[in-house]
Amino acid sequence: MLRLLAEDEGDLDVISAALQDAVTRIGDIHWDARARTVTIAFNRFRWEAEGRKGQRIRAGLQLGGVLEVKSRRLRQGAKSAVLELLAMAFTPGEAPGGTITFTFAGGGDLAVTVECVDLALADVSDPWPTPRRPGHEG
Repeated sequence: MLRLLAEDEGDLDVISAALQDAVTRIGDIHWDARARTVTIAFNRFRWEAEGRKGQRIRAGLQLGGVLEVKSRRLRQGAKSAVLELLAMAFTPGEAPGGTITFTFAGGGDLAVTVECVDLALADVSDPWPTPRRPGHEG
């Protein structure tokens, strides 16, 4: 079971790697403006699992200190639309804040402006086998 915290750009890179090829639905992305948090539920591919068979696990990601959320090419009304996460990246702004960008397959992205890097990722279920191992053209 994975549990990670990110407090700087290097930590964010580790979480990005752990979430590469994770899938979510538009309806599993929640912004609570009053609490200044964004929470996303993912089905994460367990890259760290040994063996040839792939595994996925349900994981939750929460960002704190959220000031603004913008999306591009994401159909917000299509709550069941599936998104595949390619990567997360941090663009510095007024220190220690900046923007964390979630880049999804198909060209959509989510830009979350934060006061500082403050993320937590935790697996929240038992893993299950998956017949498909994510692949990338290279």
